[in-house]
Amino acid sequence: MLDNASQTTLPKRAGVGYKPQHLDGILQAPDAIGWLEIHAENYMGDGGRPIAQLRHLAGIFPISCHGVGLSIGTAGPLDTDHLSRLKHLLDWLKPTLFSEHLAWSTHDSHFLNDLLPVPYVQRTLDQVVAHVDQVQDVLGRQMLLENPSTYVAFAESDRSETDFLHEIAKRTGCGLLLDVNNVFVSGTNQGYSPQSYIDEFPLELVGEIHLGGHEVDADDHNAPLLIDSHSRPVVDPVWQLFEYTVAKTGPLPTLIEWDNDIPDWPVLANEAALADTILAQVKVPA
Repeated sequence: MLDNASQTTLPKRAGVGYKPQHLDGILQAPDAIGWLEIHAENYMGDGGRPIAQLRHLAGIFPISCHGVGLSIGTAGPLDTDHLSRLKHLLDWLKPTLFSEHLAWSTHDSHFLNDLLPVPYVQRTLDQVVAHVDQVQDVLGRQMLLENPSTYVAFAESDRSETDFLHEIAKRTGCGLLLDVNNVFVSGTNQGYSPQSYIDEFPLELVGEIHLGGHEVDADDHNAPLLIDSHSRPVVDPVWQLFEYTVAKTGPLPTLIEWDNDIPDWPVLANEAALADTILAQVKVPA
């Protein structure tokens, strides 16, 4: 178990998920953003242009490394080869933070192209705790665990998502990554108050916030169904939920996620500027 206090923080500004097509725009005005985040799985090779670009950027910006393939919530063992490649990346990159999802995406030898939810019960809690402990032991650093976006809930769950995440953090010493868009998506899809979720979340453990866009669809009963697509600007209700959150926490490193239908750099930079404006106006809670 690691101590939460060991966590190193990013600048309390907006960052963006790095995309190679934005390299020139980023380098032309580096002060426009506070930091960059990468997906670990895109940089597990040993060379080539992507690694060279990342090494250059790491000399300019603090880097947060976000994993999408560890399958922390799987019922089976973690992929030790994947974990070894991840350790190699973090050892040379030395990012400020590393994070992963409370989700699973593997079954036996099969990899599923989605991040799937887990039931919030004791056996799953014990599995996730063991996996987080294993990851932190191998990496030799604290990780952050992200709240998922969900579309349905398991009937067998016997505790809330916020309680589940809090218990994982208490038992492992990991930190938490609070995805505000995921809160809004899950709350809308499942009919609970996103603000009440934020009220119940262990905000003192949050080391990074994510914001992103989502698609609006409808379910079989014509009720709203939000899809966490990372393909649109952040919508006004999510900006408002972000303001509500940071009014409680004070400024925190905040990522703009945009992974699909990627816009030109000025569009993404404008989203980061909006987040920075909100963060600059926040008073640190007494």
